[in-house]
Amino acid sequence: MLVDFKDLPDHSRIWIYQCNRSFSEKELAEVTSGLSAFLTQWTAHGSDLKAGFEIKYKRFIIIGLDQSEASASGCSIDASVHYIQALEKKYEVDLLDKMNVSYKQGDYVAYKTLIDFKKMAKQRAVSKNTVVFNNLVATKQEYLDNWEVPASESWHARFM
Repeated sequence: MLVDFKDLPDHSRIWIYQCNRSFSEKELAEVTSGLSAFLTQWTAHGSDLKAGFEIKYKRFIIIGLDQSEASASGCSIDASVHYIQALEKKYEVDLLDKMNVSYKQGDYVAYKTLIDFKKMAKQRAVSKNTVVFNNLVATKQEYLDNWEVPASESWHARFM
């Protein structure tokens, strides 16, 4: 069951998929339409899942699930991952590679491999004040409070 992401409770479970590039306007419209269709029919053991999504900065897909009525099962999580894999193939992008880092450079969102980000930290091209995206947040409240944070307040701090 698709709901507006804003209407999901703060304890909702969150999955964040970061894209290695920005989606075009046409791609964003297609991804939005496709995600809406997928989440409308997303179920766990025959029960509708109350889920919503948003796309931030034309490159982050954030899916939220209110588990108070029905929780995601292994099969339903697999279905969502297969859907994301289909998006990767269709748009020739990386959405599931967790070994990459996105951070802000002014208004621009940069995307680097973890190895390159570590090198940049050693060279002081990024600092503890660099705004990074902590895609490890697990709930909507954590997402709202701790997703875009200075590197010093995230797991990225270990490289500074």
